[in-house]
Amino acid sequence: MSATHETLNVAVANGQLLESAKSNIIALLGGTTSALAPLVIDELIQAGAWDELNDRFFKTLAFGTGGLRGRTIGRVITTVEQGVGGPNGRPEHPCVGTATMNYYNLSRAVRGLIAYAKTFAGPDRKPVLVFAHDTRHFSRDFAEFCAKIAADLGCYAYLFEGPRSTPELSFAVRELRADAGVVLTASHNPPHDNGFKAYFNDGAQIVEPHASAIIAEVNAIASERYDVLPESERGSITHLGAEMDARYVSLLKTLLLKPSLLEGASTKIVFTNLHGTGGHINVPMLRDFGFDVLTVPEQDVQDGRFPTVESPNPENAPALKMAIDLAEASGAEIVIGTDPDADRMGVAVRDAAGKMILLTGNQIGSLMAWYRLKTCFELGLLTPANRNRAVLVKTFVTTELQHAIADGFGVGIVDTLTGFKYIASKLRKYEDAIPADKKGDYRALSQEQTRALRLEYSRFFVFGGEESYGYLGSDAVRDKDANGATLMFAEVAAYAKSVGKTLPELMDDIYTEFGYHLEIGKSLVMEGADGAAKIQALANSYAENPPKTVDGAAVVRVRDFAKHELFDQEGDLLPKEKMLFVDLEDGRSFAVRPSGTEPKIKFYLFGKHAANADLALAKTAVQTGLSTLWAWIEKDAAAR
Repeated sequence: MSATHETLNVAVANGQLLESAKSNIIALLGGTTSALAPLVIDELIQAGAWDELNDRFFKTLAFGTGGLRGRTIGRVITTVEQGVGGPNGRPEHPCVGTATMNYYNLSRAVRGLIAYAKTFAGPDRKPVLVFAHDTRHFSRDFAEFCAKIAADLGCYAYLFEGPRSTPELSFAVRELRADAGVVLTASHNPPHDNGFKAYFNDGAQIVEPHASAIIAEVNAIASERYDVLPESERGSITHLGAEMDARYVSLLKTLLLKPSLLEGASTKIVFTNLHGTGGHINVPMLRDFGFDVLTVPEQDVQDGRFPTVESPNPENAPALKMAIDLAEASGAEIVIGTDPDADRMGVAVRDAAGKMILLTGNQIGSLMAWYRLKTCFELGLLTPANRNRAVLVKTFVTTELQHAIADGFGVGIVDTLTGFKYIASKLRKYEDAIPADKKGDYRALSQEQTRALRLEYSRFFVFGGEESYGYLGSDAVRDKDANGATLMFAEVAAYAKSVGKTLPELMDDIYTEFGYHLEIGKSLVMEGADGAAKIQALANSYAENPPKTVDGAAVVRVRDFAKHELFDQEGDLLPKEKMLFVDLEDGRSFAVRPSGTEPKIKFYLFGKHAANADLALAKTAVQTGLSTLWAWIEKDAAAR
């Protein structure tokens, strides 16, 4: 150990190793139970792989907008980690590091979560935790590892028998009245990543004050070592399967507002789960409603390499190429794709000329928000008397078109910070506002019953979403749900067909009535320890020196969400977040924020044109305006 310390000190003095990396290496060596960790570190030192050591140890993973997330396979794979290899070509062991996803970090994270759950359970009962996982490398291993620790430490652990979606985990936490839940996934990230998404007892991802309290519990744990409780005090592991799936599907079917539209549906859909979990629920559910569903055979295979795509992200056009090719060959009208943990959904649809076109996350969400509001009024669920109780919830970086739609229907809309957990926190607020003597066991009530209570005492959540392809239509799930979104979008498609319109034509009708809105998302990717420092510096530069003019337009407002005291439309104080909004005199605006889950800094560009204008001219003007805006931002970012 002393020789290793001396080598690390020399590397720091020579500028090869970060001081933080040295400290974290020493901490891990002192706290790991793995015989492999010292061997891996020594192999990297002997190879002079200082950049790799910096990337693995420059920080300790902390909860972000998606819990823990990081590499589980390093850029450099040591011979020790490769071992005899694992399924689908992965190494035998996850990569060693304090900034990576491995058993060391998992042990600390799940034990911190358990410690916090015990404070809520009290001394008289064992906490209940639910564990799920997607198809990523090590996801099953990690889920079993976490469930075992939970049982060893006196918890009742529920573990899904195979890969399941993130929204089903959220649903199961609520159904089982669990104290917490975890899904092992890195969502749409590259194959080398994995993550630990933590959920609280309402089925939503962890927010304050719980997040800081859990982080404190995790940070207080410096070692993988823990004492297994005596057998009489331990918990147990129960496996979840088809029965929980059936309960979840029953809930999803209540999302349909006009099921009759789907009766005898002849629409042909190509569905792809991009090697993930989405097909488990969606394919049989769509077929039950009469849709002719084709799948992409090569992508049906649940494989953590995601071998047929560069990125398993339905936001990106290349991810849906194979599905679109199949749609062209088969004459299918719609392509639907979900990411590995099935919380995001992307679509491609045919236009009037028969060409397949991709819809953006903002367009998909706006179509569903508009349709659900329109139909709720048509069915009498919403009326002029109660519409002040109805609400759409979206993130600040999601299209302003949804503001125009909400205003048009006379219902409320609330903006939240980025991250679906903030939308979920609004759902908890609305549930908590119902008098206890009226709601009883809220989770045992039907959707009709909860809607009536919310319309009388609270706010009825009609729809929520974010531009990054996440949507939700029910408060019985507390995270974005691509399974529910698939069914809701299928209903919109059936409606469009019933009135003789394509979905792009329906979108144009909405633009004509509410104004043309266009959003463009851009990112600058900067990986590793050096990249993280660059992202931080760039984000800070906007806060310290915001622009006065942008692309020839004066800046009329700057909202710094990290410094300013800002409130949402309901008067709730917003948590501080590193995000800056810049509004221009000509109606354009842009936002900049570091991603909470990926090594990139994100830019969101917004443009709009008045309603009832010449739509073709409006589209050209707004598209040109955003194109020149991005050129200006890119040049300015390089200068910063």
